[in-house]
Amino acid sequence: MMSSFEVSVQQLNDLLTDDSGCYRRPSRHCDEVHPRIYVGDQFTATNVPRLKRLGVTHVLNAAEGNSHMHVNTSADFYAHTGITYHGIAASDTDHFDLSVYFEAAAEFIGKALTYRGGRGRVLVHCREGYSRAPSLVVAFLMLRQNMDVRCALALVRQEREIGPNDGFLRQLCRLNQRLEAERKINIF
Repeated sequence: MMSSFEVSVQQLNDLLTDDSGCYRRPSRHCDEVHPRIYVGDQFTATNVPRLKRLGVTHVLNAAEGNSHMHVNTSADFYAHTGITYHGIAASDTDHFDLSVYFEAAAEFIGKALTYRGGRGRVLVHCREGYSRAPSLVVAFLMLRQNMDVRCALALVRQEREIGPNDGFLRQLCRLNQRLEAERKINIF
């Protein structure tokens, strides 16, 4: 039996599908999913003039690497642009442990938002901006904005079509359990 703060992967998948139970692919290359936080794809991440137009000061690549599932950018790619870079070599598979990067990603996003007196903007991207990147943004909202997993996922989904894989959803459920347990302990 699940406690009141436990959330299932199925409940999260229900938040991600439309009325007919279907997932939708992103309709744009990039979307602002929370003030000054953008989730996007490879096209946006490699288009420096577009990043400049958006005012992006920081880029978090959730798919750093050279394979077809990754986006081959690095700090060198953004050298001389004024954009601060952080890369995570994550794979979009159910068994990849993305949770080990939740805290570092949240730290990077948080620093980006406080940059220049709170005027920084961050692009969090993966190849398609569909699974890895939104999972990291949801974790940030949970860790730094005190949202529960349902609220954070629904907020991001409201602004962009996303579909984190079930492994990432399971990891977000575990993070939710941990944070709720910590909040409960802090109440007493």
